[in-house]
Amino acid sequence: MSWDEAFATRYSYMTGLRRTAVVYRPRVMSDDEAREDPLSWLTIRPGWKVVAADGVEVGEVDEIAGDDTEDVFDGLAVATSAFGKPRYVLSEQVGLITHGVVHLTIDHTQVEQLGEYLEPATSAEIEADNKGGFAETIGADIREIEAKEFAPIQRYEHSMNIWRRIAFFFRRKRG
Repeated sequence: MSWDEAFATRYSYMTGLRRTAVVYRPRVMSDDEAREDPLSWLTIRPGWKVVAADGVEVGEVDEIAGDDTEDVFDGLAVATSAFGKPRYVLSEQVGLITHGVVHLTIDHTQVEQLGEYLEPATSAEIEADNKGGFAETIGADIREIEAKEFAPIQRYEHSMNIWRRIAFFFRRKRG
């Protein structure tokens, strides 16, 4: 007798009611079954494994390129080595996405021939000079100095420098 039948029988004995229905419990999926369900590109995270069409693991997701507000997926930056320059995989070359794994529609030799991922040009947020009192002006000045020193505006697409690749390596390992 299953747990559901035992519960229904005990309940009917305690209440004096006849048991006329069987209690339905939905089947619980195993972790393996849940991992095979296709997912949206919005669920992809840095560090997920990338597998080519021929079954060879070619790297890990470094960055996801797209606009999540408009649900537009452009592609992925895939790290094929620890500190190497990431490769750019177009969205058309991405196949099935499951939990923790992105499957490509191209084989590993084609992945090796992909071009380097170029970071997009950055933009500046322009703030009014007289935004609100003295403290607001000082805060805006500090943010401006910080932006010039630590995150300068890039007018064109550019290659990832070595420091950024090192930072992305640790971000992938952290999960």
